[in-house]
Amino acid sequence: MPELHSIDKTRTDVSEMHKEDIYDVTIIGGGPAGMYAAFYAGMREMKVKLIEGKDRLGGFLHTYSDKTIWDVGGVPPMKCSRLIEWLVQQATTFDPTVVLNRSVDRFTRLDNGLFALHTDEGELHYTRSIIIAIGRGIAEVQRLEMEEASEYERSNLHYTLQSLERFTGKHVLISGGGNSAVDWAIELAEQAETVTVVHRQSEFRAMERNVKYMKNIADVRTPYQITRLHGNGDRIHQVVITHVDTGENVLLEVDEIVVSHGYTSHASGLARCGLEMSEGMIVMSQLAETNVPGIFSAGDCATHESKVRLIAGAFNDAIVAVNSAKQYLNPKAPKMAYVSSHNDIFREKNRHITGC
Repeated sequence: MPELHSIDKTRTDVSEMHKEDIYDVTIIGGGPAGMYAAFYAGMREMKVKLIEGKDRLGGFLHTYSDKTIWDVGGVPPMKCSRLIEWLVQQATTFDPTVVLNRSVDRFTRLDNGLFALHTDEGELHYTRSIIIAIGRGIAEVQRLEMEEASEYERSNLHYTLQSLERFTGKHVLISGGGNSAVDWAIELAEQAETVTVVHRQSEFRAMERNVKYMKNIADVRTPYQITRLHGNGDRIHQVVITHVDTGENVLLEVDEIVVSHGYTSHASGLARCGLEMSEGMIVMSQLAETNVPGIFSAGDCATHESKVRLIAGAFNDAIVAVNSAKQYLNPKAPKMAYVSSHNDIFREKNRHITGC
């Protein structure tokens, strides 16, 4: 990739910095890619800092914490909240510095070759390399576009689910056509009395196998959309859905409504620092390199021809990004870490686990 020439530079006297404040790699984003990068960089004996914009690690996984995750290699199906716990435990294996509630607005390259990361709180973080793993950015749910909808968000209108138990024996309406809507329909069908799914398109944007299964266990209405809410006090008890083509109205009795219309993402200000972008994502090479030397990327925020958009793919991105960062800092370094069974760094940790 061509070298970028438009990066802002800030004159800084290296003597003003304390050596302990300078990190080998700083990871921006605490989702699956960022957390695994922190772990793997520890395996490579790098000094690591991880900066996360929210008050906890986990990233976008928290939006579906009660869903069951099946597609992580070697891990049995489990609730996403449990997977987050395991990822956090793994990410902190080598005691990286973790900074929460800080968003990185921009970066500058200093005259001494280091990067300075500028946060929304006016802080500066110094690092020799950067891995950007901001996922979908700061994602905001797409709310139901009806004025009265906000009145019911504290009762029975939901945009994300924290517990399936409250839906036991209920008549549930789900609005949406993506993977999340379909997954929720399948999950809730085991708890609820009835599940009705409405989608304004005839086709679903979800895995075909899951769509087929959903249609066998739920009442699927397409192409319909919610057009009116009827409340009884602070709760919705009836919903009008309207056929998109014919205008036919259908009145449904409901106990709970789940709206799964996706998310809008406000791209990080990092995109304005000269990073090459494509359709809102950071362009990277097969080696996770961006067009800025010393800056790498991983996870949902990045794209390349062979990109795999699964949690497992985020892990692989993280490994490649860390290996590239290591060789950027030391071209003579091995291209990858030894596997854990042969890596000396795990010997002491193994003793604590096995007791011998």
